[in-house]
Amino acid sequence: MTESSLIAEALQCSVLFRLGRDVEAALLMVQICSDVQSAMGHETVEVQSRWTALLSDMQACQEAQDWLALADYLDYELPQLLEAATAGQGF
Repeated sequence: MTESSLIAEALQCSVLFRLGRDVEAALLMVQICSDVQSAMGHETVEVQSRWTALLSDMQACQEAQDWLALADYLDYELPQLLEAATAGQGF
């Protein structure tokens, strides 16, 4: 999956969380995280470390049912990480 399609899915997932459609959004988020995780095997240690930290933060939001904070991570942090990975010629 390409960086741009992952970003588009992350933004779509963010919208679902903001609309209160948390079950649907959570299912989509699992797929997004799986796709990102698969792509991270080719990235630098720094990018992999940032991904691990972001994933931990996102999981904490999900456990706390803080859907707006989770949407923010999907809207801003994940696209920035994917763009940084692309700049390093990954993806």
